[in-house]
Amino acid sequence: MIRITLACAGKLKENYLREAEQEFTKRLGAYCQLEIRCINEEKMPDNPSPAVKAQVLARETDRILKLIPEHSFVVLLDLKGKEISSPQLAEKMEQWMVEGISHLTFVIGGPFGYTDALRKRADFRWSFSPLTFTHQMIRVLLLEQIYRAFKIMRKEKYHH
Repeated sequence: MIRITLACAGKLKENYLREAEQEFTKRLGAYCQLEIRCINEEKMPDNPSPAVKAQVLARETDRILKLIPEHSFVVLLDLKGKEISSPQLAEKMEQWMVEGISHLTFVIGGPFGYTDALRKRADFRWSFSPLTFTHQMIRVLLLEQIYRAFKIMRKEKYHH
């Protein structure tokens, strides 16, 4: 069974998001071994100077990088990444597994982004959408898309 790690910054603050995360975590249990690893967000002062913002992002990026398991294939959610559809995600995940990848790590940065160090560590950069979402909401949407990808791969019905 493939291992999937979700590495992210921040905690889910809203009950409805925590409940959705729990639901998709439960559903994904039939398809993969899922682990969610989170760091606390760095505090960003109001109106930070460019230097202070860079320092905060560097600290947060370094802490996110430490969440990534060694030898894991890293999929970074990145506004500058490649946009793909749900069926294309399923194809990519299936391709990666056929190539022998046994551990995928999906990475979501914090609300202020991350440094290029994270982009350099990524094996694939995925733009979820040109729309902007909260990093908390993206977490639930990502889990749903991973679940949908497994359903597509197995040609199982998703909508009832």
